[in-house]
Amino acid sequence: MSIGVIGRKVGMTAVFAEDGTLVPVSVVAIEPNTVTLLRTPDRDGYSAVQVGAGQAKKLTKPRLGQLKDLPRVRDVREFRLDDVSDYQVGQTLDVSLFSPGDTVDITGTSKGKGFAGTIKRHHFRRGPETHGSDSHREPGSIGAGTTPGRVYKGTRMAGRMGGERITVKKATIVRADAERNVLLVKGPVPGARNGLIVVRKA
Repeated sequence: MSIGVIGRKVGMTAVFAEDGTLVPVSVVAIEPNTVTLLRTPDRDGYSAVQVGAGQAKKLTKPRLGQLKDLPRVRDVREFRLDDVSDYQVGQTLDVSLFSPGDTVDITGTSKGKGFAGTIKRHHFRRGPETHGSDSHREPGSIGAGTTPGRVYKGTRMAGRMGGERITVKKATIVRADAERNVLLVKGPVPGARNGLIVVRKA
């Protein structure tokens, strides 16, 4: 595993590469991230760096006790590492972790699309539209009768679509703007505008 940072999705745009081609990019704003905790195998059973970002309006007393003199961060994520000796509590992580050409894994929560049928949700085929058919968008059979006498778990049906944790792997950093604290990532990233995004080195 590798270290990463917490950011917010701003939106999408396009930039010109050096060879003149137009590259579609997602803009991810990276607020200064603070290392809030170091986990070690002796104490926690594993080693990881806990990173926080954003500004919380209200925190619980246990959380305030843990943060102590650190900024009151709103969002916290952990990054498992083999060795945490290169990091210390209170250290700031920012866009400088990345450079153009780096490959990264980007994790976010996809847009929620509400209740959806099987055609939209699972790409089922529709039934005949003519010849007296009543099965246009119905899902069809969901199992046999006496055996097994139940519907298997995981059977694809209509239901809520989206709102799931999605990871886009091996996306390419096009630009890393340290002045504006912004990353430009080639292609789309999951989630709606202002959605929480975690960017880690692939």
